[in-house]
Amino acid sequence: MQQKLQNTKNLVSDVFDKVYNKYDLMNNLISFGVHKSWKKQLIYSMNPKPNKKLIDVACGTADIAKLFINATGGKSIVECVDPNKKMVSLGKDKLKNYKNISWKIAPAEKLPFKDSQFDYYAISFGLRNTKNISKSLSEAYRVLKKGGRFFCLEFSKIENDSLDFFYQNYSKFIPSVGEFVVGDKKPYEYLVKSIKEFIDQEELIDLMKKNKFEKCKYLNLNGGIVALHSGWKI
Repeated sequence: MQQKLQNTKNLVSDVFDKVYNKYDLMNNLISFGVHKSWKKQLIYSMNPKPNKKLIDVACGTADIAKLFINATGGKSIVECVDPNKKMVSLGKDKLKNYKNISWKIAPAEKLPFKDSQFDYYAISFGLRNTKNISKSLSEAYRVLKKGGRFFCLEFSKIENDSLDFFYQNYSKFIPSVGEFVVGDKKPYEYLVKSIKEFIDQEELIDLMKKNKFEKCKYLNLNGGIVALHSGWKI
């Protein structure tokens, strides 16, 4: 499934080139810090075990990788993958004391790994930025071991009309916050538009099933502002 907005030449890479050095700060500001609890919920749902291997795709500054390694007492391995060199550089510096993390520059649609390598796959607020959702899901399935599990944390569709009204109006202010903090509102105009155009919870479940995942389900967080999807490679 191609995404029209994300296939605009250099759009997504330009967005992250502009925001990378204020990425964590802006995440905290525009989510009021709630993004941390969403990511903790992902790790809680994953329930990672020691001596297992995670691939953290569209890793950004690697919040998921850090939580995963801490949850396993440091007895695990993470491959962090992101298409943006500046984001990876920032993540490397942020987690320089974590020795069991490796880093790769690559898109979710073409992962530089052999088949059946990982116990867990996580993509946190990254699937929305891919050029092709189905190809990204197919790659996720390919690199997971049998018995491995896929997790996707992503902005989704709010099911409560009152909450949706508030959220849509709040979203109008996000580009202005971006302009004040980052000096450019365009990346956050993209953010708002990409969220609005992204598929809903059930559509993502359908795509996961079409790409061979089984026992697929999702959990709405904060009324569906964000949804946590998961599925198994069996």
